[in-house]
Amino acid sequence: MEAATPLRQPQVRLAGDRLAIDGLVVDDDCTVRVVREREQAGEAPAKTVRDAVEIGARVLDREQAAANAEYVRTEFERAASELNTQFADRARQVAEYFNERVEQVFGPEHGHLARELDKLFSDGSSASVQNRVRELVAEAMARSREDLMRQFSSAEGSNPLADFKAGTIRALKAADQRQHETQQALQRQMADLDKQLQALRLEKQTLEEVAAERERGTAKGRTFEELVAETLDALALAQGDVAEAVGDIKEATGKRGDVVVAIDACAGPARGRLVFEAKDARLSKPRALAELDGALAERSGDFAVLVVPTEGELPARVEPLREYNGDKLVVALDPEAGTLPLELAYRLARARVLMRRPDGDGIDAGAVREAIERALGALGEERKVKQQLTGAKTGIDKAYELVGSMSERVRGLLAEIDVLVRPEEGGDAGAAPVDQMEL
Repeated sequence: MEAATPLRQPQVRLAGDRLAIDGLVVDDDCTVRVVREREQAGEAPAKTVRDAVEIGARVLDREQAAANAEYVRTEFERAASELNTQFADRARQVAEYFNERVEQVFGPEHGHLARELDKLFSDGSSASVQNRVRELVAEAMARSREDLMRQFSSAEGSNPLADFKAGTIRALKAADQRQHETQQALQRQMADLDKQLQALRLEKQTLEEVAAERERGTAKGRTFEELVAETLDALALAQGDVAEAVGDIKEATGKRGDVVVAIDACAGPARGRLVFEAKDARLSKPRALAELDGALAERSGDFAVLVVPTEGELPARVEPLREYNGDKLVVALDPEAGTLPLELAYRLARARVLMRRPDGDGIDAGAVREAIERALGALGEERKVKQQLTGAKTGIDKAYELVGSMSERVRGLLAEIDVLVRPEEGGDAGAAPVDQMEL
């Protein structure tokens, strides 16, 4: 069955911003179904058709825009692909060109740069930089040497070194002459010093021989021993005793004991014997006591005294003028300090011997002991006073030295004043009387 032929053709007109549709029939199943459903739901069919037309128009517009965009994208991709192909071909051509040019310039074997560098810096090239620099330096050094030799060899007045050469030669000659004179003077001085040295050697040899002789045998300590013997002889004579130097007289067992003093021997039999041992070397305490014991035994003495030159040579841990074992003591005889310590030791030993005798009951031991202690105290004070006087003397000597230096300074200042007020040489001779008259 054929479809019915419509009585009127559909018309669509545009009237300004509006669209008029007349006699349009739509046989789309989806459209018919939607309109029917909306009509059944109470919505006007015209409104549904109008919405469908508006919505469809918008969808068609979007679809057209999307189709246009897809077309543009497709065309752009095609153009980009062609451009990319053309750019790749062009870049490959440029790269090949640059590779060729770089190989020509920087090639390690045949490049222009390698050839130029080899030409400029190769040792085998005459045009190389180092060879040219070497040649220029050699030429400059040769010219400098020639100029320097010409300046030092030329004696012309235009040569700036002529005066320097002449002055240097004169100075060298003068220095050589002075050196020659100095050497002559030194040779004469060396000859004089050699003579003096020979004389000193002979004197030293003589002194060594004398010292060696003094060290041998009985000559050892002779000088100090003689001093002790002379001092004891004077002390014994004042007391009525007899002092005898027995250092060279050997007893049964030896020669210990240098001086023996017989107490009251001038008036009769001796009432006791004092033995003095002189030592000019420092001994230890046990050896010193052993020497005194040996001297007492060999000289049959009652009291022994060890005499040393100074307190510095006293045995270790031994006090001067202190009794040991009741029959020994040690004393220092310093000639510069006086003989008072030896005299006190002599009196103390003498008193000890006399108090021990059977006929010594009449001696007041307490008074003697008190007097001895007072004497020892006075001797200690005497040492202190001497030390103070020595310090004072040193201060006075220093003061005299300071005064002398000050006097010399004053004399120097006076001489400087004389120089300052002295008229200059060649001045007006008649000016002095005028100045004196003005003063």
